[in-house]
Amino acid sequence: MAGINFVHEIKFDYGACDQVSPLIRRVIANNPGPFTYTGSGTYIIGKGKVAVIDPGPRNEEHLAALTAALTGEEVTHIFVTHTHNDHSPLARELKEATGAKTYAFGPHGTGKGEGAAAEGGADYDFEPDVRLKDGEICKGEGWTIEAVHTPGHLSNHMCFALREEKALFSGDHVMGWSTSVIVPPDGDMKAYFASLEKLLARDDEIYWPTHGPAITDPKTFVQSFITHRRAREDQILACLKAGQTNIKDMVAEMYKDVDPRLHGPASRSVQAHLIHMVETDRVSLVSGDTLGGEYALLS
Repeated sequence: MAGINFVHEIKFDYGACDQVSPLIRRVIANNPGPFTYTGSGTYIIGKGKVAVIDPGPRNEEHLAALTAALTGEEVTHIFVTHTHNDHSPLARELKEATGAKTYAFGPHGTGKGEGAAAEGGADYDFEPDVRLKDGEICKGEGWTIEAVHTPGHLSNHMCFALREEKALFSGDHVMGWSTSVIVPPDGDMKAYFASLEKLLARDDEIYWPTHGPAITDPKTFVQSFITHRRAREDQILACLKAGQTNIKDMVAEMYKDVDPRLHGPASRSVQAHLIHMVETDRVSLVSGDTLGGEYALLS
């Protein structure tokens, strides 16, 4: 497998507001876990009249920390990268407390009952006040935010570029400590590949993910993610050639050195890859559904 030089070190205290760049402050929620790493980082942009990115989970302690950090300032924009429960729910309380509008690509891409929500669970209640389009610009006092639609992790995933610092708030699309989980039906591997390629064409100099530390060499990092995903698809092709035609058997081979408790999430990642490979005419679904069915090589 292709290697990724993950970055793990991050210095912070829960509830503290840290100045991480001239225009950016960060408060990290106390919700660590296997999909959130040390917790959800909420970013405050600017001074005086400010923007907030990813308010985070519904958590009274985190809301109190944000309220304290914002004392004496006016929140003019609340940006949300996507509708997972570790990113968007606290937007409601922050909006009520500040009167600021919420900005995002849109609500969750699938409704309740349309499929399994991704790792953090879906926030079906979030509906932005303002739906942003790719490339749309929002201006504040001393800052400029560009909306960058990056579907894949979810169909409504959006990154936000701070033009003054050539910084990209990358949400869960690109993180330094882990790869992003792509879970169908709303997670889409084909869209994820395209969104990674989209970032390669940009000139951002630093990424600030919602979880974990900053990524200071973004192009190299994004390329390593693309290489890693392509290697996964090569593994799937090798499994099919060896007669392993269903996801359960593929996961047992591909992730044989990984804790078996993680094989469930791994199976959804393989499912996303196989859907992509069917769409790109390399593999066919012979029988059954995309998770439990049988697959075959097309060539």
